[in-house]
Amino acid sequence: MPRPARFRPALSRRARLGAAAVTALVAGTAAFGAGQATAEHSVPRTDKEIPNLTQVQDKIKAYYGDTVTADGEHYASPHSNYARQVRGIEAKARGYLSKALARHDRTGGKGRPAIVLDIDDTTLLTYNYELQVGFHFTEESQDKYLAHTDMDPVFGMNRLVDWAHDKGAEVFFLTGRKEAQRTWSVRNLKNAGYHVALDRGHVFLKDKEHPPAYLPCGATCTTVEYKSGTRKHIESLGYDVVANFGDQYSDLNGGAGDRTFKLPNPMYFLP
Repeated sequence: MPRPARFRPALSRRARLGAAAVTALVAGTAAFGAGQATAEHSVPRTDKEIPNLTQVQDKIKAYYGDTVTADGEHYASPHSNYARQVRGIEAKARGYLSKALARHDRTGGKGRPAIVLDIDDTTLLTYNYELQVGFHFTEESQDKYLAHTDMDPVFGMNRLVDWAHDKGAEVFFLTGRKEAQRTWSVRNLKNAGYHVALDRGHVFLKDKEHPPAYLPCGATCTTVEYKSGTRKHIESLGYDVVANFGDQYSDLNGGAGDRTFKLPNPMYFLP
């Protein structure tokens, strides 16, 4: 299926939170199948407890509806089971936000309503990058990709975000991408159809060289500490985080958010 011209490789791409992304394929397949692999033993006792790596990759491709273009690039299909699952989550989020934002309008709430979203595989889809690198993340390959390629939006998320913004929610992006990738990330979000503020006050990236004062853990923050600490900072500015979106549980844990929405991602795992 032809890819829309505006998202053909020529611009930015997603990033991940450091070297932990390489563990994705194994950790993301822990639930590959009840008789196929079990999580009972941290050290497998036999090969039957380990999912076959090639078969796991094939299942991931089938789940995303792997579509290969004439130039050999891989993209997820909007008709895939992945896309259907995402649409179901978005429908639940829209229903919840309709009520939460209307309630804020009536009562004023504890601050201006806001939503917080991760970037990779929450708002921008990394599938093309993952296939290019064979699910083997490196900072070098990520930088090279992000500098020159735009990722597609996660199916429907750009419309959900713009709708929530129109309904009165302030939108914040909170990612483990490094600060050096800001220009590429902002460009990609804009080109992917996120018509919201994308300045430094609305897009938070991880700055290990100059960590913000509101993070006591500084440059040593875990993902949960970094993300929950930043959400608390956002709330300290007078916002009420009514919804927090992420594809990893580490995007969602730690509090500072009224409700969480987990996007599917079997490609990698970030603690």
